[in-house]
Amino acid sequence: MKQESNISFPIMEHFYTIQGEGRNAGKAAYFFRIGGCDVGCPWCDVKESWDDGHPKISIDQMIDFAKEAEAKNIVITGGEPCMYNLTELAKSLKNAGFNLWLETSGSYEITGKWDWIVVSPKRRKQCLNSSLKKANELKVVVVRPMDFDWAREHAKEVENDCQLYFQPEWSREEEMLPQVINYVKSNPVWHISLQTHKYMQIP
Repeated sequence: MKQESNISFPIMEHFYTIQGEGRNAGKAAYFFRIGGCDVGCPWCDVKESWDDGHPKISIDQMIDFAKEAEAKNIVITGGEPCMYNLTELAKSLKNAGFNLWLETSGSYEITGKWDWIVVSPKRRKQCLNSSLKKANELKVVVVRPMDFDWAREHAKEVENDCQLYFQPEWSREEEMLPQVINYVKSNPVWHISLQTHKYMQIP
């Protein structure tokens, strides 16, 4: 696990927008996309985030950006943010009065205290059981039919109150969404997540 340097992080991009996916879809949030990822999903739509050579932004600057936007919620995403120790980041953001949402593949230990943790496991790097135990939301991207059984195996490891979501991969949504709909109708413990920000044409 990488350590933060002078309590700053390589931020690929940051912006105030509407959360488009999962349980918090439709809510305003300030996004910080931390650079660095070794998962390497072929369908990733932010491959620029794989590099960790982005400008470093301090925690204090992050707080200032979110306050200037009058944001109430902050999303820490990547890349893979849990490659870094997020303990001080989460503590400082929480002390500044924000609700904190984390998005991770679960392939690294989750550090820090968060109000909502989304674990979205990927096939290219194993999701840790410890990450699944901390998940408030398990979100599985469906690329092919075999992903349903794969998702069920991960769902066995989460806590009972964890919310379960299937999200059709954007480039295959026309093919996979009908299968997701049929699966959820037969297994209503699962929900559907769509990338609504792409329909709205916002970041």
